[in-house]
Amino acid sequence: MNSDEKLLVIPLGGLGEIGKNMTVFRYGDDIVVLDSGMAFPEEDMLGIDLVIPDMTYLVENKDKIRAVVLTHGHEDHIGSLFYLLQQADVPVYGSRLTLGLVEGRLREHRVSAGRLIPVSPGGCITAGAFEIGFIQVNHSIADAMGIYIKTPLGTVVHTGDFKIDQTPVDGNMIDIHKFAELGDQGVLLLLSDSTNAERPGYTKSERTVTEALNAYFRSAKGRIILTTFASNVLRLQQAVSSACQYGRKVALLGRSMVNVITKAVELGYMTIPEGVIIGIEEIGRYPDNQILILTTGSQGEPMAALSRLAFQNHRSMELHHGDTVLIAATPIPGNERSVGRTVDALLRLGVDVVYDRSAGIHVSGHASQEELKLILNLVRPAFFIPVHGEYRMLTQHGKLAVEVGIPGENIFIGENGQVFEFTAGTGRLAGRVTAGRIFVDGLGIGDVGNIVMRDRRQLSQDGVLIVVITLDRQTGQVLDGPDIVSRGFVYVRDADVLISEARTLVEAVLDNLADGPVKEWMPLKTSIRESLTKYLVAKTGRRPMILPVIMEV
Repeated sequence: MNSDEKLLVIPLGGLGEIGKNMTVFRYGDDIVVLDSGMAFPEEDMLGIDLVIPDMTYLVENKDKIRAVVLTHGHEDHIGSLFYLLQQADVPVYGSRLTLGLVEGRLREHRVSAGRLIPVSPGGCITAGAFEIGFIQVNHSIADAMGIYIKTPLGTVVHTGDFKIDQTPVDGNMIDIHKFAELGDQGVLLLLSDSTNAERPGYTKSERTVTEALNAYFRSAKGRIILTTFASNVLRLQQAVSSACQYGRKVALLGRSMVNVITKAVELGYMTIPEGVIIGIEEIGRYPDNQILILTTGSQGEPMAALSRLAFQNHRSMELHHGDTVLIAATPIPGNERSVGRTVDALLRLGVDVVYDRSAGIHVSGHASQEELKLILNLVRPAFFIPVHGEYRMLTQHGKLAVEVGIPGENIFIGENGQVFEFTAGTGRLAGRVTAGRIFVDGLGIGDVGNIVMRDRRQLSQDGVLIVVITLDRQTGQVLDGPDIVSRGFVYVRDADVLISEARTLVEAVLDNLADGPVKEWMPLKTSIRESLTKYLVAKTGRRPMILPVIMEV
């Protein structure tokens, strides 16, 4: 692909989906990567820990990568950086808090954090042919930034995740003036957050959460357990401030919660008076109405602390009647059922659960329609690509752009891997590169593919039937078996007739063997598998995975 005199914009994640945000900007032999995120596994991704973008394009062009730029510290923007840095030793730019969170993640994966370079809103760096500037924006985490990239063909603006909060908790309001200034100078391309493109009006200020939290802290008679994203430092500070105001000690539950708060305090993004934080083992020393517990698990993750509390298998504490659980987060699309199961389990324990959006303990960190239109009007780009959202959100954002006067032919609704090609006055779709999902399972990255996932789904739905046969190596005679072992299909002791008939079928297959030793086992295994599958489908309507195991002695 010839990219001379052309600007290529290549999303590798974040288009048509929520999460694993990653966008490539290329001019000539210079590449800049914006964000490197992850996504939570969907329910049918059995055993998968997280999902990251397919970075084949970057690995193939790693000698051209001049910089990685991070907009903020949420996992859907930094969660796959460890994998990228394993493949390419490149500088990483981000805010102090973002890099602080990144450093901890890299340490977990034993990846060097030696080339992390802090930047601030208003700052500027040079990376190859690109001049990159940073813009203060509001989001549900401190130190979030939009960026602009000055290229030889024109200026590109990327909002990052943002909203327009006129009363931010930390006092750092979005730099509307910079967006307007860039618009006055002329912008070739705008990429803008589409997460709330379907939501009319304006997104509420983070400051409204403080009032709602204070109301619950005043009325709660027992312990308060608050869960949110561990990286939502502003929300955690609000909770700690309410705890201090109403005389509660604060205990932390969950490794990521401990790590983030420790780093946020160390960097000065959270202020916690001495003596407020206590160990989880100390909560029994205080009356219930003097305890706040900050925990992980707002998305219903099975191994997170809140889920283990809900299902009564946490080793450090138990919930009881009189506790109040505040879920200060909105379920990420796809996680609604997991969150619902957790809420149901909590209610069965007799605790009060506050999780509805109308409760006011959570507001979105993303701009709604009127804010999106304001940015479009301020920037006035020649071309527009909606990003960060499922396809319907991108489409709705495109309609908003048409409403404010951007020509429909200059609006590109794309997918991951799509190459958007721009000159100083033109834009078009120009082919595709490899893109998709890489599964991370334990320490394995990419070693679980579609075939393994298909097998896991089959095992979860219909189970496995193992047929064990021992043959004489010299004569080919059956010495033992066939023995049949069932896991997740039927309970052998309750299915005597079925197992007996299945064993008879296998014996019939063995009787058809030619005399003498068998030189090729695959035809025999295939015959056993086909014979049993046909029988079991007819008898049970199920298709267990059938594994013939043949041993020679």
